[in-house]
Amino acid sequence: QSLLVESEGGLVQPGGSLRLSCAASGFSLENYAIAWFRQVPGKGRKGVSCIGSNGGSVDYVDSEGRFTTSRDNAKNKMFLQMDNLKPEDTAVYYCGARRHLCRRDDVYDIWGQGTQVTVSS
Repeated sequence: QSLLVESEGGLVQPGGSLRLSCAASGFSLENYAIAWFRQVPGKGRKGVSCIGSNGGSVDYVDSEGRFTTSRDNAKNKMFLQMDNLKPEDTAVYYCGARRHLCRRDDVYDIWGQGTQVTVSS
């Protein structure tokens, strides 16, 4: 079974940092676009960023340089480094994968279960 598992979310104070991880199993990320989405209660998932199968990246929200998305095909993982976090960043963060191109809408074929990020003082 093709699975994605997010981890390393948590509770941080404003200005803090988190490095989210998305691990793939049952398939290889090499030929997939991989994206980060986030969701708050009562609303749909909103795209954060995506890395295409060719390694090119695109941002779907203006993080003001605070977020950096990366992938490691050898480890079959992708990451979201988040610095200088703000309360507005509080959400459940999901990773998704699809062949082969990035899309800002939640039209990805494989999804993880999500990891909670809470930014609060």
